[in-house]
Amino acid sequence: MKIIAIGRNYAEHAKELNNPVPTTPVIFLKPDTAVLKDNKPFYLPDFSDDVHYELEVVLKICKEGKHIAEKFASNYYDEIGLGIDFTARDIQSKHKEKGLPWELAKAFDNSAPISTFSPKSDFEDLYSLNFELKVNGETRQNGYTKDLLFSFEKIISFVSQYITLKKGDLIFTGTPQGVGKINKGDKLEAWLEGKQLLNFDVK
Repeated sequence: MKIIAIGRNYAEHAKELNNPVPTTPVIFLKPDTAVLKDNKPFYLPDFSDDVHYELEVVLKICKEGKHIAEKFASNYYDEIGLGIDFTARDIQSKHKEKGLPWELAKAFDNSAPISTFSPKSDFEDLYSLNFELKVNGETRQNGYTKDLLFSFEKIISFVSQYITLKKGDLIFTGTPQGVGKINKGDKLEAWLEGKQLLNFDVK
């Protein structure tokens, strides 16, 4: 199982980090050891002083596929949930300055808390979903899938031209604006369409 994450898939988030709005999907990977389940606490790593939250809608791939046509891509995921792409922003910034890969900033252990998943058929319109993150009871991110630069189907089709998708793979589809630093003692809570899916502490 692998995590495929899409960067800069909401225009306002790209702008808040002073990044250009992409014309093709920006892809990076997280290993299976990044997954944090069951609302277990997230422990701040000792190698970063600036870990940021990034709330995202997550797709769960339901069958193997490569070179998937966009018109058939919806057949390759059957469940959705929420996840947080924790990012060591200080490490990422140093690596970006030197033109180096981001993996140390993105792929570290437990950097991908994920919720339970629901059948996508539970949702009337996947492109009118609202998702929200609160930190210590204060709303920090409030996103809408209608604002995606690249649709779920476009992402699946694009990624599958390069990387074979397998059952159980997760795709993090991008974060809206409002990302920020987390601190020891913070409580993170996240909702999808008004249903709370994440609720855990930072230690």
